[in-house]
Amino acid sequence: MTDVNLGLYFLSEMVGTAMLILLGCGVVANVALAKNKGFGGGFLMVNWGWGLAVFVGVLVSAYSGAILNPAVGIGLLIAGKITFTMFLVAFAAEMVGAILGAVLTWAAYRQHFDVEADPANKLGVFSTGPAIRSYGHNLITEIIGTFVLVFAIFAFADYGDIEVGTPGGLGPLTALPVALVVVGIGASLGGPTGYAINPARDLGPRIAHAILPIKGKGSSDWAYSWVPVVGPLVGGALAALAAPALLSLA
Repeated sequence: MTDVNLGLYFLSEMVGTAMLILLGCGVVANVALAKNKGFGGGFLMVNWGWGLAVFVGVLVSAYSGAILNPAVGIGLLIAGKITFTMFLVAFAAEMVGAILGAVLTWAAYRQHFDVEADPANKLGVFSTGPAIRSYGHNLITEIIGTFVLVFAIFAFADYGDIEVGTPGGLGPLTALPVALVVVGIGASLGGPTGYAINPARDLGPRIAHAILPIKGKGSSDWAYSWVPVVGPLVGGALAALAAPALLSLA
């Protein structure tokens, strides 16, 4: 991608990530918080909600190539598809967008946060957490899940022109393959950690949880917060390194 307007690039990534987090955290709020119409909808509803959130986020961030994820960004950087400056700008935009999306989720569900008694359910709307806390095993799960995501994105590049971060050749439906992969990762690998597979997706909303005036919110669980940051970055880097050997990349 040449002659990039970094201001528009930042805005595109910020808007796309904000939409991703608003709809993704929103589906968790609908399922987890008391007195919601979607309460108790189950993990598969969350999987599909996050997949559709990715679909919308990618759809509205075409200018930047819809990276929306520092793990994808580091993979593209290693592959030489974006510059280091573009990676840094995208990362900053994704963090701002993630915090904004989380704040909007809280605004939409504020009454339900107020009546929800369990602090863990409130935190779970914003960030991921392990089903069984074992940092080493949790890290491996996040590495594997993110590897699948980023490796698949590189594979999509074989089926059309790729601008920065999205598969081409499908017009507005370019976002659909990535969305379906996210649903699949959630359904197949999401149980142990809640499948962050995106550092900004977890860290941005966790920061929002820490600063928002949420009634009875409890801890933001910073002791775990490094896992959904380091794991996805490692998984994205490994996918970029593996792709040239295992895929027929142009």
